[in-house]
Amino acid sequence: MSRNDRFSLDPAKGSARVSAHHDSSHRENAVPQDPKDEQLERFRAAPEHDALTTDQGVRVDDTDNALRAGTRGPTLLEDFHNREKITHFDHERIPERVVHARGAGAYGYFEPYASLSEYTCADFLAEAGRRTPVFVRFSTVQGPRGSADTVRDVRGFATKFYTREGNYDLVGNNMPVFFIQDAIKFPDFVHAVKMEPQHEMPTGASAHDTFWDFVSLQPEATHMLMWLMSDRAIPRSFRMMQGFGVHTFRFVTADGRGTFVKFHWKPVLGVHSLVWDEAQITAGRDPDFNRRDLWEAIEAGSYPEWELGVQLVPEEDEFSFDFDLLDATKIIPEEQVPVRPVGRLVLNRNPQNFFAETEQVAFHTANVVPGIDFTNDPLLQGRNFSYLDTQLIRLGGPNFSQIPVNRPVADVHHNHRDGYGQQVIHPGTNYFPNSLGGGCPAHAGAGGGAGVFRHYAERVDGRKIRERSPSFQDHYSQAALFWNSMADWERRHIVEAFRFELGKVVSVQVRERMTGNLANVSGELAAAVADGLGLPAPQPVTGITTAASPALSQENLRGEGVRTRKVAVLVAGGADAGQVASVRERLTGAGALVEVLAAKDGEVQGAGGEGLKVDRALPTMASVLYDAVFVPDGAAAVNELAADPAAVRFVEEAYRHGKPLAVLGEGTRLLTAAKLPEDVVLGDSAAGHGVITGNGTATAEDVAEGLIGALEQHRFPYRPGLLN
Repeated sequence: MSRNDRFSLDPAKGSARVSAHHDSSHRENAVPQDPKDEQLERFRAAPEHDALTTDQGVRVDDTDNALRAGTRGPTLLEDFHNREKITHFDHERIPERVVHARGAGAYGYFEPYASLSEYTCADFLAEAGRRTPVFVRFSTVQGPRGSADTVRDVRGFATKFYTREGNYDLVGNNMPVFFIQDAIKFPDFVHAVKMEPQHEMPTGASAHDTFWDFVSLQPEATHMLMWLMSDRAIPRSFRMMQGFGVHTFRFVTADGRGTFVKFHWKPVLGVHSLVWDEAQITAGRDPDFNRRDLWEAIEAGSYPEWELGVQLVPEEDEFSFDFDLLDATKIIPEEQVPVRPVGRLVLNRNPQNFFAETEQVAFHTANVVPGIDFTNDPLLQGRNFSYLDTQLIRLGGPNFSQIPVNRPVADVHHNHRDGYGQQVIHPGTNYFPNSLGGGCPAHAGAGGGAGVFRHYAERVDGRKIRERSPSFQDHYSQAALFWNSMADWERRHIVEAFRFELGKVVSVQVRERMTGNLANVSGELAAAVADGLGLPAPQPVTGITTAASPALSQENLRGEGVRTRKVAVLVAGGADAGQVASVRERLTGAGALVEVLAAKDGEVQGAGGEGLKVDRALPTMASVLYDAVFVPDGAAAVNELAADPAAVRFVEEAYRHGKPLAVLGEGTRLLTAAKLPEDVVLGDSAAGHGVITGNGTATAEDVAEGLIGALEQHRFPYRPGLLN
């Protein structure tokens, strides 16, 4: 790139290409994958062969030493490069998001399975197989940018579709409901859940007094609390969690016919979670666990994939349910309205600069396209104001849509002018109507053509009133539905979560009030939580629903296969290298990732004298970073491992967290050292607990097959406890 080419403007698109350092190793000579990638290419820096310059393009001879009077003299104010460099550094941070501050994102595409033109005129849903570029951002809600990934929290699942008719943002979560019904309560909720103001603790956690004080006084939060206390709040991976649009939206056809719609994302890998003890350990071992998992999967070509499903309700059936479709604390049970698969989402490209893309991306629930419209959900209505408002301060003014990651691939023409960060040179008129500018930009709908947004024609009348509909008043039936739908192990985890969270609450009054609320969900749940808090069981409540929805249980959402699951192989000198090779070959053939761990990096000598490469040093890793463990045969190796507290703890934790374990030959002695029950180590029931020992007769290939089958189960929650 020549000096004169260092800053160039594309007059057609108003894009600027500037030089700045970045790692472009995986982008060099890359062909743009889609229209959005092609657009972003105009903004990507390419400094590999350039000299260092100032912001004004002046070449710099030295950036290691400030200009000074003599080698030991004072620094001179005239050093414009020093002042510019320091000043820019001082202003590099922008306000973080109030909620959803910590996140990770990726690019990809969405493609429909078939046309949905029967229900919507949305162009990106009109043709089977036509790909629309997307950017997806996953996030936690409560904690700041520096908090850990594996805290108990709601996860954001926001998707920006760069459609031919403009940007559409589906701004959802990994839970289908929310804590409040009306957006006017959002500031109260966020103030309550965030760190307490007197000491700014806790970070990334809801286990504190102000949160539980608020929700115990807001029964409408009860359904969401059941989700939050479930394992849904500690996902194994962003790639293994569902996403939901939360609200009821409208599909609108070209002739103006409306259909209520709820959106669902379902991961192809199945829905899987951590367990609470594992999540807490992981937060210390790798605070970036979920972000790293997403990044590494995409870099490895194991592209995450979700299926988009919709629940469709005809307008005439709006009042056919025993809840209100406009209530964001309610779901439509899938047994009443099945989820119809309509397309797939694939993430296949990581961002090149976290700040420029993942941090500056701006989502907004009101970013809709023709064919998708709002309902009168009072939470959605408030979000439609708030999201735009918050970007104005976070991204420095009204021109944030010109930031590359936010730019539509559709043409943009309007009379918006000036403001901080304006990137476009607008000649001519800036008002409508006009004659001097040829009447442009003109009304798109003048000819009645397609691709123009027209609001759904809904009749609205009523008195101005601060009051909610009586149809919003049932706060417990769906919370009970959720509890009734859980497997035994899921219920146990929910009880343990309530005990942990409320056990952190100092106020006994708040604890008592919350357990009293839970009595409206389940007497069994309320009594178990109260017992763990040392409180008397609340008075039983009659008339609680016994209905259940199997679609809500993770027991029924496991997915198929073991692709991208991580298996740790524990070895030491004298391990059977042939077994390691056989098990690795079979597991990697099934799509799993296998890593050999030993006390030190480098290589250990196998039982036959061959070298066995070590992928990771055991002291730098932990069982919580893997999905399963394999220990090969070899007396000397097992002796060394059984004497290593880190190896023993590795196996003990994996067993305690319900993860598959496989051993061959002498490897069983490491299970004994980890104090696994004898009937699990030696008994016939071992495989039923996800512990594959081979009973002294199985081959490495047999054990690998057993391990694959166990990995497909994800966890074994009914294991006997460890020996004392």
